Amino acid sequence: MGDRGSTGLWRCAAMAFALATAIVAAGCSHTGRKTSSMTTGSVPTDSSQAVASMSSTELEAATKSLGQLYIREPADKSVAMRYASVLQMSGHADQSLAVMRKLAIEHPKDREVLAAYGKALAAAGELKAGLDAIRRAQTPEYPDWRLLSAEGAILDQLGEPDAARDLYRRALELQPDEPSVLSNLSMSYLLQGDLNAAERYLREAGAAPGADSRVRQNLALVLGLQGRFEEAEKIARQDLSPRQAEANVAYLRALLPQRDSWSQIASEDGRRSG
Repeated sequence: MGDRGSTGLWRCAAMAFALATAIVAAGCSHTGRKTSSMTTGSVPTDSSQAVASMSSTELEAATKSLGQLYIREPADKSVAMRYASVLQMSGHADQSLAVMRKLAIEHPKDREVLAAYGKALAAAGELKAGLDAIRRAQTPEYPDWRLLSAEGAILDQLGEPDAARDLYRRALELQPDEPSVLSNLSMSYLLQGDLNAAERYLREAGAAPGADSRVRQNLALVLGLQGRFEEAEKIARQDLSPRQAEANVAYLRALLPQRDSWSQIASEDGRRSG
């Protein structure tokens, strides 16, 4: 684990790179508020799993077609949830939240809707409200591993990694080797600056059945932050075009000198205050 200075740096780097990846991969210029796209988004529905594997062109087409369908049928739960999912993957977190907020008002006791609403709140930066929605969707006597992992992802962003990791491990007891949970666990370690642990869990996630592009892009992030650019670009190219993969690696190359400078400053500050 790094010191507090380097921990803050890793958090900024991970957040910044996640946003950059979302922009490059989705091919859009609007990002909404700061999101948590470095996590895998642990309340997957069947539709969101399909969305995760879409190319930027497919995402654009899906957003357009589902938007038109949503205008015609705004009360249709399935349509609204699919539309919110593609909006979120495209970087339109605020618009996704607006769709899910309306749906949650119409379905206040629907666990699936509450779970997706909580995810949309967290993606739009409303972490505590998202945490409340996720917890209301959970049934203690029959816990849902997806909700445990989603709750953990929000707690990580609230600066409670120990509580978050407890939830990830509970989720893995219910759903062993689940790649989305392993990926969230790895990002928990990344946020604390432990790149070795982050890489280990991401490789476990990547080897598990059902691993999607988000797992691979998170691994590319971790490798790039270690300066292993060729390996990071090779993995990124599995899901992105060569130009997009190169752009992401170039972004990481620019981050690393800042990391070294900021870590040195944090170290010098520590010596002066010691």
